[in-house]
Amino acid sequence: MNGTALRKPTARRVVGMVAGIIIIALGIALFKQSHLGNDSISALNMRLAELLGISLGTQNLCTNILFFLLEFWFGRKYIGLGTFVNGICIGYIVTAFYDPIHAHFGDAPSLAVQLAWVIAAVLVTALGASLYQTADLGIAPYDYLSLGLRDYTPCPYFGCRIFTDALSALLCWLLGGLVGLGTLICAFCLGPFIQFFDRTFSQKVLQYKPNN
Repeated sequence: MNGTALRKPTARRVVGMVAGIIIIALGIALFKQSHLGNDSISALNMRLAELLGISLGTQNLCTNILFFLLEFWFGRKYIGLGTFVNGICIGYIVTAFYDPIHAHFGDAPSLAVQLAWVIAAVLVTALGASLYQTADLGIAPYDYLSLGLRDYTPCPYFGCRIFTDALSALLCWLLGGLVGLGTLICAFCLGPFIQFFDRTFSQKVLQYKPNN
């Protein structure tokens, strides 16, 4: 994370960050539409929202506040404009996308259609994540957890990310939430596609390449 760049963001990077968050939210909504499972933290938030009887946006905001406190205390260097926009808004944007999508298409009639939704979700989410990360304007509260573990333990980032995602998925499953094929596809496929979009799209459009 480039601290100087965080203090002097260009308009292009700010627009890219906001666009990335909106696109990520669309991807999460598409995962939800598949009914095959979301990324682990989204699945956990969805289940908690159901159990508590509150909206996904409100639940996501509450969870991100808790994660943000950790980020503020231990990883202040990772906080930027994107941290707040992501942490506050993304849950509400997911609902804004999902409700009309589900109202129009209804439940998927077959596994083939469900898998098609998952494929679309992976591509859309990866594009959004690529724009958001390339903009380099702050780490989302949940994403900080794996970075914080890496900074304060001898474990590499990859292992820390697997741990936080696996723990979220386990909690979701224990609470009776949906952890399925889409969750596994998300875990294994997002990374390569994010890297692909970094090289072929985001860095060129935003005219910026993060130092990390």
